[in-house]
Order: sequence, then structure tokens, then C-alpha cells
Amino acid sequence: MEAMEAKTDYQPLLKSLGLKSTPKRLAMLEMLDGEQAYLSPEDIWKKLKRRFKSIGLPTIYRNLEELEGKNVITKVIHPNRQLYYYFCRHSSHHHHFVCISCKKVQDFTSCAVADIEREIRDKIKGKVVSHIFQVNGLCRECV
Repeated sequence: MEAMEAKTDYQPLLKSLGLKSTPKRLAMLEMLDGEQAYLSPEDIWKKLKRRFKSIGLPTIYRNLEELEGKNVITKVIHPNRQLYYYFCRHSSHHHHFVCISCKKVQDFTSCAVADIEREIRDKIKGKVVSHIFQVNGLCRECV
């Protein structure tokens, strides 16, 4: 089902990020937060079109990019080169395991980037400011 157990108020979050709390943006967050799997922009558009007859795909893409840019949602890069999106509630440093079969996303905290950062600092004389690490595979239900 698409219904959530408890409705979250996303308005304070959006306000703190300098984003307007539009009905479409709020509905998008509610929908993504209610999913355990990643969704494509087209999936989101089809679901929201039932509620907002005049919503266009460009609106979906624009909102997804704004929300991802503010780290409210996570971009999932699939091996098929399609972009998907996932609402992740964890703000601490972590990464995602993405099941390419059932589309579930699971968090994990192990990170080997410290060694890479040290090598970049020592050998290349550079500084890492951020990184993206995503593991694609099959979850236990799909193996």
C-alpha cells in the first residue's frame, strides 16, 4: 500500500533548506518516504498524476534534482544507467546496498574511503571533499 503509518510534516525540513513547501513537493516527499525501494522519475510521475492531474514530468525532474541537491533524497545509479531516487532518513555517514532485482535499498556503515583519502592527500596532494559509494547486487530474498 502507499499509505504511511504516521504522516510526517516535511514543511519544517523544506523551510530549513530554503525550499518552498508546495503541495506537489510535499506529496513527492511523502510518497518517497513511504517506499522501501527506489523509484524512477516516471514511476513518481505516474503515481502523483492520480492526485495532481496537471503535474508534468519536467516538474518531477526539477523537484527531484532540488531535493537531491539539498541531500533530502538520494540518487541511485542503476547499472542500466537510469537514475532512480530514494528517501533516506539517515544523516550520519553511510552508504547504500541496492538490490537490482527487487529495488530495495539498505544502509551500511562500513567505509574504506579513509585509505583512499590518505593516498590522495599524500601522493596526489589533493583533498577529498565528498564521495559517493553505492553497492549494487541481489538481496537475500532475490539471490
